[in-house]
Amino acid sequence: MAAVASVAPVSSAPLWQRVLPHVLAVLFFVVLACVYFSPIMFEGKTLAQHDITQFQGGAHEAQEYAKAMGKEALWTNSMFSGMPTYLISLHFPGDWSTYLQKALTLGLPAVVANLFLALLCGYILLVALGVRPLVAVAGAVALGFSSYNLAILAAGHNTKSLALAYAPLVLGGLLVTYRRDKWLGAALFAVGLTLNVHVNHLQITYYLLLLVAIFGVIELVSAARTGRLPEFLKRTALLGLGAALAVGVSFGRLYTTAEYSKYSNRGPSELKIAAPTAPGQAPAANPAEAGSGVDRDYAFQYSYGVGETITLLIPNFYGGASQMPLSTDSNLAKAGLPTEYLAGMPTYWGQQSFTAGPVYMGAVVCFLFILGLFVVDKRTRYWLLAGTILSILLAWGKNFETFNYLIFDLLPGYNKFRAVSMALVIAQLAMPILGALALSRVLRPRLAPAPTLPGTKAPLSAEALALLPKVLYAGAIAAGLCVLAYLASFSFDFSAPIDGELTKQGFTPELLGALRADRADLLRNDVWRGLLFIGGALGVLYFHLRGQLKMVPAAALMVALVLVDLWGVDKRYLGENKFQRETIAEEFQPSPADQLILQDKDLSYRVLNLQNPFNEAQTSYYHKSIGGYHGAKLRRYQDLIERQISTNNQQVLNMLNMRYLITGDAKQPVQRNPGALGNAWFVSEVQPVASPDAEMAALSTISPATVAVVDASKFPQQKAATYNIAGSSIALTAYSPDELKYRYNATQAGLVVFSEIYYADGWQAFIDGKPVPHIRADYVLRALQVPAGPHTIDFKFEPKSYAVGNGVSLAASIALLLVLLGVAVYVARRRERTAEELAVAV
Repeated sequence: MAAVASVAPVSSAPLWQRVLPHVLAVLFFVVLACVYFSPIMFEGKTLAQHDITQFQGGAHEAQEYAKAMGKEALWTNSMFSGMPTYLISLHFPGDWSTYLQKALTLGLPAVVANLFLALLCGYILLVALGVRPLVAVAGAVALGFSSYNLAILAAGHNTKSLALAYAPLVLGGLLVTYRRDKWLGAALFAVGLTLNVHVNHLQITYYLLLLVAIFGVIELVSAARTGRLPEFLKRTALLGLGAALAVGVSFGRLYTTAEYSKYSNRGPSELKIAAPTAPGQAPAANPAEAGSGVDRDYAFQYSYGVGETITLLIPNFYGGASQMPLSTDSNLAKAGLPTEYLAGMPTYWGQQSFTAGPVYMGAVVCFLFILGLFVVDKRTRYWLLAGTILSILLAWGKNFETFNYLIFDLLPGYNKFRAVSMALVIAQLAMPILGALALSRVLRPRLAPAPTLPGTKAPLSAEALALLPKVLYAGAIAAGLCVLAYLASFSFDFSAPIDGELTKQGFTPELLGALRADRADLLRNDVWRGLLFIGGALGVLYFHLRGQLKMVPAAALMVALVLVDLWGVDKRYLGENKFQRETIAEEFQPSPADQLILQDKDLSYRVLNLQNPFNEAQTSYYHKSIGGYHGAKLRRYQDLIERQISTNNQQVLNMLNMRYLITGDAKQPVQRNPGALGNAWFVSEVQPVASPDAEMAALSTISPATVAVVDASKFPQQKAATYNIAGSSIALTAYSPDELKYRYNATQAGLVVFSEIYYADGWQAFIDGKPVPHIRADYVLRALQVPAGPHTIDFKFEPKSYAVGNGVSLAASIALLLVLLGVAVYVARRRERTAEELAVAV
């Protein structure tokens, strides 16, 4: 940790001159984001984002309720028969970071704002580290235009993109705290982490904190060796307070998410007997052996191939995305494949089952990263190199199982996440930062060399002479990797697992050979492309160190090289073909099936869409769906899907009040189910069982219309019973997402089963306004013991976690605001003192 000056030097230049470079940089970022997304900004188009479309379907009921009622819907019945909105669409008024995010985005549309924020936050990080503005722009472009950033926007992973955009603020605050000004650094850290946590993509935050932890270990060792441990601990404590504030601002969201995670499919199933691998098949491995996170095979489903790591430098090494366009000059076109098929060919030949595109850092960035290993200070270089290596190892997943299975089992919280290839986001942060610091080291101002005789060239400075061979070494290594990749390509056969399917579909051996030749061409063309950019960057730095290119034009050329390099690859995965005239609202125009079902004006019933029911939320836009689209549905409901709904157990569908079936048949798009049991019903028998497995098994044999099965291990108060239900009736009289009203008349006391999903932490039952306990029946539904006679029943979803969490968020938001105001006063006073000292010196 470098010594921190008590007073930073203040330039004597006017304020406008000091601010102007930063204003120009921000304007440049706005222009870049707007030009990249020009179809949105200037042509009235939208980005076709699959996940955002699905989000709109699932969130529609909650959003419409919030608009109409002026308050949040904490529960929705639009997906999976009912679930909390915590991870769907929920706002916390106490979280004021929303206003800060709006201010930072300058009113730009979504996705345009995402790219702008990535550029802005990268720039703030580098400027905070003392990097000159133009060099900081190059580093910001490297961070913002990394191919993964644009590929995830194409898929609709907007929160992931925002979490990545804010990560540089966190790292900037970290570095400034330990190596410059602890107060400014801690404030920047708190703001960055607040915004990062606010967007609620915990997997990205987890990877970011791994990079922070590596930095902390390296700084701790350095502090211990040099006797600076007390100062290190003080600064660490400040960062701890900043982290506490950041978590506090988002406490409502984190608290409700933590509560929900206990019941979601990210937690363990209570069943000891595994679900069949397919309907009618034998069970899979015993789920009791699993931990509290996701299944290991599920988590490692998307693992980056060991060989695919070279795509950080050569994007098309493995053919790019699973579907890529080929030109009319391609080998496939020459082999006679019709032109209309060339728009989406399976050029990818790596190990992943599907990929939207490789993670490409940029040839220039890779060259600068290698250079950073020679010229950046040891502690910084070791930190960023260690982060990059860890990132790559984690991303290999099942392809390096000796390491990754151990990490999956031992690293706290890591088994909650899937798609371990996402770990490359650590390298996506570390490599551009080290590259930008290397560029800053080479381009920084130097003392003029000693005078020379007239007519002779000025000698190079000692620093330039020392840097020149390191630049050449880095260029040779980067270019050498490209050459090795080119030579290795002649040993590949470029076959892919999908080739067998292509043969079945009619691909002749000639066409298959042409496709493999195209895969080879994609690789080799990108090798030459990479060599071109590496050569250009090497030339700029070489001529600068030789004194033949001044700093400003050299930095501008490096900005251009980084931008053109990354922009060209990004457009492969987020190009003009990803934009459409159709808006999201137009995508949800009711189908003929929707129109038929919407004629039924009953308060509540459910719909099952047979067309991919558990991976689509189109149905949820208009109806209360049995299915849906969400990565964290309730675990018990997932159990029900796997063991009952997937086997088409009609009795279970009846108890879920499945009134309509969307068939996908043009002649008969909708079928009505006459057996749907309605919103609630009296049962004539209660059948206790001893375990969740017995409860699930009973659903295969009972008739839910007359028998309620109850797990006595969870609800021992409910005993076996029979009731005379003749003449008893119950009806739903009022519906809103988180409040249901019923009126009933019972000839005798009995048990009512409600076609509503049981969720203990929030739902409360009331009979005639008085709170009463309710239980779970039929594995997922609510049930309530009721007295005889006419009465009213209310179910209200009032989770304490939301109220408490929102209160804590409000308190933390106020505290953070006060801290930031205090830091602003500190900065102003420090500048005043420094100006006075300069005036006295003059």
